[in-house]
Amino acid sequence: MAILGIGADIVRIPRVFAFLQRRGPEKLAHRILSDVEVVHWDASRSGSEIKLEDAQFLAVRWALKEAAYKALYPNHRPTWKDLTYYPLGAMKLGSKPVLSFKYQQDLSFHCSVTHDGDYVFATVVVEM
Repeated sequence: MAILGIGADIVRIPRVFAFLQRRGPEKLAHRILSDVEVVHWDASRSGSEIKLEDAQFLAVRWALKEAAYKALYPNHRPTWKDLTYYPLGAMKLGSKPVLSFKYQQDLSFHCSVTHDGDYVFATVVVEM
């Protein structure tokens, strides 16, 4: 398989947290999450209080989707909702994280995400 592109992105979690406090968590969540991710988002939240974990959840997906866009551009221009992130073990026990592109099933995504302190860092390699 040939490499189509490589992308990377970094997101500062306190910035996302501040946005959630100013605008409310649902606006950003419903803007950037796919339908599958919204289900996971709704299940992960308890109550109306905004928690740091909420900001981290959204920051991870933001960073991965930005990195994927950078890897796909200019051949493809996905929207936020066209990409879905399945975290470690979500597909099957012990599975690696998976990123899927709704309209391009023939592409293979290799993704890595890490978060430490205030930052989330993501890399995506796309093969065709």
